[in-house]
Amino acid sequence: MGGGKRPGRLRGRRLGRPFGWLWGAYGTSALGTWLAFGAFPLIAIQVLHAGPAEVAALSSVGAAVGAAVAVPLGPWVEFRRKRPVLIAMDLARCAALLTVPVAFALGALTFVQLLLVSVVVAAGDITFRAASGAYVKTLLPADDLLVAHARFESTAWTTTLIGPPLGGVAIGLLGPVATVVADAVSYLLSAAGIRATGGREPRPERRRATRMRAGELLDGWRFVLADAALRPLFLNTALFNGLVMASSPLLAVLMLGDLGFAPWQYGLAFAAPSIGGLLGSRLAGPLVTRFGGHRILVASGALRAVWLVGLPFLGPGTGGLVLVMCVEFGLILCCGVFNPVSATYRLERTPAGRVVRTLTAWSVTTKATTALLTALWGLLGALVGARTAVGLAGLLLLATPLLLPRRTAAPPGPEPRHT
Repeated sequence: MGGGKRPGRLRGRRLGRPFGWLWGAYGTSALGTWLAFGAFPLIAIQVLHAGPAEVAALSSVGAAVGAAVAVPLGPWVEFRRKRPVLIAMDLARCAALLTVPVAFALGALTFVQLLLVSVVVAAGDITFRAASGAYVKTLLPADDLLVAHARFESTAWTTTLIGPPLGGVAIGLLGPVATVVADAVSYLLSAAGIRATGGREPRPERRRATRMRAGELLDGWRFVLADAALRPLFLNTALFNGLVMASSPLLAVLMLGDLGFAPWQYGLAFAAPSIGGLLGSRLAGPLVTRFGGHRILVASGALRAVWLVGLPFLGPGTGGLVLVMCVEFGLILCCGVFNPVSATYRLERTPAGRVVRTLTAWSVTTKATTALLTALWGLLGALVGARTAVGLAGLLLLATPLLLPRRTAAPPGPEPRHT
């Protein structure tokens, strides 16, 4: 990630047929996820007549419990071939989601079932992301990791841009259960794409211990917190993501309630700026080639923290809508640069035998922090108002660049051998 990387045509580099299938699988499942964005809360409200507390529980408790379930899966996955794990996680999420339309058709759908499905999907998401990071590291040479992550990032923002509007149309015509079916099918297609990557994946070396030790559950956290470069990045990511996500429900209350924006205006305000993510992901490679990975990591990480302070000045009408879109565009543009650079930096500093546990710890911490801060900011919004709470989140975000790695750390040493 230093400034000495060879210049080249990063965007047009060929990464091979196996990565092509993996990339296609990622795009398919991401599109399915965004098509079904908001489907579970809508089903809870429209079909099960759930109240605000139940809808909030569906969003936070499901993710938190899913994160807890994923913790022991990290060490288990570490010592297994990653491609079968990826396929299994896709199929598990597909099967869990398909129970929803089946139960709906039989008139047997319950809130508890929705909560259990959300737990399975959340645990599958964390495990899949961790295993896919390890799989990409074995699939590609180190020089291609940034290109790969930039393509994933570009695909993520593309599906974010087109998925919710298409899903909204589908929900309007067919109901929210239809988008859940689409999401389930996308996981099935993703599993087929991953299977098509082919090749023989070597089995990771297992420690001599026959059973997983309790300490292995915490090994990912120990490694991250002991690494001088990963520790600040880990803390920065968890706090930044948590504060941004915690402010989102309050911004919805402010726009849709206090300021009277129409739902389509609210959707437009967050869908259109996703173009910034596409632009940022395409700029990441050239910027790293010219200025070096660490410099771009710190610069983009600092710049993404300055945007949210503009939202407390949000007013009604066209001016307010333009303000939100400008703030979101700037935020997403910086995230589009930061995310692939950060993901590459993290993989480069993590030994192959620790990738799954490290990424699992990363994802679990991020989800848990987001759930906690969202709950706290909900209480804060009730006490001081949505506008003030959003402003406080913006002010705290200004401090997050202090947690970014300050200097290029020495490369990590070889992974210790275990007997």
